[in-house]
Formats: sequence, structure tokens, C-alpha cells
Amino acid sequence: MVLGMSSGWLIFDIIVLAILIGWGVSAGISAYRRKHYATVLDEDAFREGMRKAQVIDLRQKDAFDKGHILGARSLPYIYLKQQYGELRPDLPVYLYDDGMQLSTQAVTFLAKKGYRKLYILKGGYAEWHGKTKKAKYAD
Repeated sequence: MVLGMSSGWLIFDIIVLAILIGWGVSAGISAYRRKHYATVLDEDAFREGMRKAQVIDLRQKDAFDKGHILGARSLPYIYLKQQYGELRPDLPVYLYDDGMQLSTQAVTFLAKKGYRKLYILKGGYAEWHGKTKKAKYAD
């Protein structure tokens, strides 16, 4: 009976360890992609450079309408693969979402399409303290 409990805990420990390793590998890949394909900017650097850039909000339209960085354009990540051609490759592209996960996926895609001036807002919109705008009829 004790042996059965021990092997049960061993299997549980192996599963938990596998999940943690998978999460660590995923986080490592995301960090590599951010570093390889884009420059992560703090809020001050993002604000300073965004006047000469295309500022893209990758969140869903309803989140954009509830509040977004002043001057940003809504291009939800799910539409990026169909509409990336609307972005000018000769101008910097400043990207943000709620954190940095969608931005990391977006810069990976855009870099493979030839975009080189890619920047991500560190911490995303969740940590933005600058000017924002809400849609007139947002909740």
C-alpha cells in the first residue's frame, strides 16, 4: 500500500516537473524571440519614439475601445497575418498588448516578412501611465 502511494506521488512529481520545464522552455523561447527580433522599450523611450512610428495595439477591438495609447491604431493580433501589408516596412513599428506575449508573436511574424524596425512596449498597456484615449461609446 505504501509503495502504491509512493509511485502515485512519483508520477505526480514527474508531471509537475514536466509542466514546469515546458513553461520554462516556452518563456525562454519568448525571451529569445523578443531579443532577436525586436527592441523592448520602457515607457519613456516608447513615448519619445512613437511620434515617428506606427503605433499598433494588438489587443481585441473591445479592449482598444475601453482605452488605448493616444495615437495608437487598432490591429488585433488575430488579423495581423491578413493585414500586415498595411504597415510600412520603412517606418518603425511600435507594438503593444496587455503584456508582451502577443507583441512577441507579432514581431516574430513581422520580422519573417521583412520588417526590421520593431519595438515592444515593456510590460504592455497594463503598465502604461501616459496619455490614453477611450472610444466615445465604450463601456
